[in-house]
Amino acid sequence: MSDQDHTDEATGTEFVGHEWDGIKELNTPLPRWWLWTFYACIAWSLVYVVLYPAWPMVEQATEGTLGWSSRRELADDIAAVETARAQTYQRIAATDITALGQDADLLGQAIAGGAAAFKQHCVQCHGAGAAGYEQYGYPNLNDDDWIWGGKLTDIEYTLTHGVRWEGSDETRVTYMPAFEGIFDRAQIDALVVHVRSLSGDGAGSAAGAQLFSDNCAACHQASGEGDRAIGAPALDDAIWLYGGGAANIRQQILAPRHGIMPGWSDKLNPVTIRMLAAYVHSRGGGEMAESAAPTQNPEQAEGAGDDDRP
Repeated sequence: MSDQDHTDEATGTEFVGHEWDGIKELNTPLPRWWLWTFYACIAWSLVYVVLYPAWPMVEQATEGTLGWSSRRELADDIAAVETARAQTYQRIAATDITALGQDADLLGQAIAGGAAAFKQHCVQCHGAGAAGYEQYGYPNLNDDDWIWGGKLTDIEYTLTHGVRWEGSDETRVTYMPAFEGIFDRAQIDALVVHVRSLSGDGAGSAAGAQLFSDNCAACHQASGEGDRAIGAPALDDAIWLYGGGAANIRQQILAPRHGIMPGWSDKLNPVTIRMLAAYVHSRGGGEMAESAAPTQNPEQAEGAGDDDRP
């Protein structure tokens, strides 16, 4: 084969001898700029393995002459963020929770911090949008219906000590007694109809009203407005923890369900709890007027149902 046979006539490029269906494989040189870039990358990789951790060893990688560490850099970044937040945390801790609303900037930072804590600790039960899950008895935090009160102080207390939570002697405690075996079927039906009528769902009966007055009004009040002092929920609205259907109300009368709200005093610091209270309060169900939080365990009360939020 002559030298000319090794050269492609159209391009003048060396022909390597492979041809498929008239398509020839040519030995086209790489662009000069690409080659120099490739060589520079090789040179930089050699410098990199000297300066930075690179080669894995038995216990750890080579440290590199610069002594850089991704773990150390992350720790420094976290420390810097914590330092920047420390002043805000100190201000929140030093500010009475009832006065948070007087400083819009501080309140905004407290709500933002509470939103982050809510995503980490509360969404499992209350949902990402704080709407709760009625089928499981997890309350909605977006409305303005509360058993124990929706003021900042009330919410902070509930977050700290919980409801029916064994971890705190100051937990909020209330129970709905079971009326199974006390009323017959006709009485239960009449009472269910009356309870539903309190929120405008149909018309009640004289028999149901009398049963309610004799057995339920002591806690839920005559018109069903509830009593927050003992944790008796309001029955005169259309907001229910376990659902407002006749079957759900009947079950709550016969065999009440009692949920547990864990207190967070053993898991979260007071500032985080305060920020969580600010966030829950801001969801739309918070009440503006303030009242002092209870200083001791609320008196255990019988007759309070669980058709509302804790």
